[in-house]
Amino acid sequence: MWSYILKRILLMIPTLIGVLTLTFVVIQFVPGGPVEQAVHDLRRGQSEGGGGFGLRTHTGVDAQQVEQLKKLYGFDKPPLQRYVLMLGKFARFDLGESYFRHQSVWSLIVSKLPVSISIGLWTFFITYLISVPLGIAKAVKNGSKFDVATSLIVLVGFAIPGFVLGVLLLVLFGGGTFLQLFPLRNLTSDNWAALSLGGKILDYLWHITLPVVASVVGSFAVITMLTKNAFLDEIRKQYVLTARAKGLSERRVLWKHVFRNALLPLIVGFPAAFIGAFFTGSLLIETLFSLDGLGLLSYESVVRRDYPVVLGTLYLFTLIGLATKLISDLCYVWVDPRIQFEQLER
Repeated sequence: MWSYILKRILLMIPTLIGVLTLTFVVIQFVPGGPVEQAVHDLRRGQSEGGGGFGLRTHTGVDAQQVEQLKKLYGFDKPPLQRYVLMLGKFARFDLGESYFRHQSVWSLIVSKLPVSISIGLWTFFITYLISVPLGIAKAVKNGSKFDVATSLIVLVGFAIPGFVLGVLLLVLFGGGTFLQLFPLRNLTSDNWAALSLGGKILDYLWHITLPVVASVVGSFAVITMLTKNAFLDEIRKQYVLTARAKGLSERRVLWKHVFRNALLPLIVGFPAAFIGAFFTGSLLIETLFSLDGLGLLSYESVVRRDYPVVLGTLYLFTLIGLATKLISDLCYVWVDPRIQFEQLER
């Protein structure tokens, strides 16, 4: 086991380097870099009479000032040197400083985590709490009207993008055209600190309802159908027929034998689903409901060419994804002893 884990960890290194290298190379050819953005902001500030960064009003941005900006952002060094410096910092888990937010990338990520964690946790737990029992019921009643009707409902929900559903929810319940039942922005009200404990919980749930509904509806179909198919596969196996022939009740066969084996694909997928719930589709939902989370941070950083934030978040998310994949593979062995590490290496 330990040799397999060591090999997988060592394989993470070239994967991380490959992702960072490709992104770094692409960045070199993207127009409108941080220096150009800063120059644009300076000129706009001067034209408005502000003269930003202490410059005199109505003066141009000369070559010396441009060189100062390049030095400030580290673009006075050759690309290869900047690339090596970047890898050295990431090896020490130093994600650098944001160009425009004047904060470390780590502090930015930590400050945005509550929003993404809130949406992700609710999406993950609600999806599994509804989809797994529904999938089991569909497998037991396979081919019935209930099975057909629920399949139609979850597939319609899967076909509607979360962003479109979010717009519809805002129009219906967020004061768009019909009812003003839910707030439009933030996870809490402005007076949240003054509320009682119960009031804080209700206020939080009031704010999180529409974003979670928009995120979770499209997630039901995959888990529901996976659960149903897994149970159907197990129900048709020989050991189930043998258990029934021995006189065991249908409930005992289902919950003691079928349930344990059918849930293996779902259990080993928990780590990936848990982490994926934090990042999948968060950008559009956070933008629509004005939630300042990791998705919105990544989007704004790309637009502003805030490369330390872009590369830092990419590095962190890639590392988390690789670690999650390793944990998922290990879960296969821990949950099902029939699988050996030698089989995973093939």
